[in-house]
Amino acid sequence: MQQLPFIYSNRIKWRLSRHFSFWLLWFLFQLLLYSFSPSPALQRQPFFHRLLITSPETLMYLIPSMFLAYTLMYLVIPELVLPGRYGWATISAALLVFLTAALSAVLSMTVIDYFRHLNADKISPLVAREPHPAFYVQFGVAMLAGLRGSITVGGVAAAIKLMKCFYERQQAALTLEKEKANAELQMLKAQLHPHFLFNTLNNIYSFTQEVSEKASGMIMGLSQLLRYILYDCSKPLVPLDKELKMIKDYFQLESMRYDDGLDLSIQMPKSTDHLIAPLLLLPFVENAFKHGASQVTEHPWISLAVHINNNELSMKLINGKPATISNMNPGIGIANVRKRLELLYPGKHKLVINDEEEMYIVNLTITLATAPAQVVKNVYHATEQEIQLPHC
Repeated sequence: MQQLPFIYSNRIKWRLSRHFSFWLLWFLFQLLLYSFSPSPALQRQPFFHRLLITSPETLMYLIPSMFLAYTLMYLVIPELVLPGRYGWATISAALLVFLTAALSAVLSMTVIDYFRHLNADKISPLVAREPHPAFYVQFGVAMLAGLRGSITVGGVAAAIKLMKCFYERQQAALTLEKEKANAELQMLKAQLHPHFLFNTLNNIYSFTQEVSEKASGMIMGLSQLLRYILYDCSKPLVPLDKELKMIKDYFQLESMRYDDGLDLSIQMPKSTDHLIAPLLLLPFVENAFKHGASQVTEHPWISLAVHINNNELSMKLINGKPATISNMNPGIGIANVRKRLELLYPGKHKLVINDEEEMYIVNLTITLATAPAQVVKNVYHATEQEIQLPHC
């Protein structure tokens, strides 16, 4: 579209130039047409004199032409034709044609008739004194005369508008197709990268088994977490049991850095058939380690309690923090979780975060969905037509 800015650009200078050129060409065409009117008195005048005489009439007839053209281009076509409401489009177009005819007749019998009488006095006084026909005859003839040009220019303008719309849609479809192809290519690349990553982790794990049992355990735990994040979290919902197991694995992986110096208290339900959006709870746990336990030099501690009451999940997460830190910055992860909660559970969640002097408290309640085992299985093996969560 940028290659033909005069036709397709929506910048104001190109739009004004395009519309001005269109109406200027139409005015010149109509002016030439009216100058060759079969009126004997008019034809006796010189050519340029005829143009001067018919120019006011031609200019006034641009008003109904513009009315019909712009209502078709900016009301009927975008609001009715493109959305496929063809019945209303036909009715609206017919009504606009009638209104255009009436406007043409009013202009013809008032302003244009005034100019005609002035020119008639100059051309031939006898023409000006000719008796006028009945009003309804004048009005009908004026409507038909005005429509002759208005329908033509309205149809041309509507055709140009439709051509532009269809061209823009075609270009948008081509762009979307390119983006889809690029996305599929990136997806293929993303599928290759995890395989390489897991293979490398397995190789490292095999080497560390003989060197350090603790290191090999951490690598295995990291591999399991990555596998869950990369594969299981591509679905809009996951079983809550899987999510809680991932939280436990994360606690186990992080606690290895502290040996026995980290005081952990974890309470979770044994089993549940509820579903939850993936990775909603993990950012809070990460925050507890990053801004809490890792900053405490003596006796770091974290307490997590998750309970299920009917369909309501309640989580209370408390972690210690140094008294010297007056305000614990939760980071971008918590802000993203807030946005996800608002989008995924509108009116069905409550999040309260208290930043106390020596502890950080998170209280979260979510109303979850329940599903039998078969539905959980279906969600887990959902097709690619399902909605994918970003940044999962």
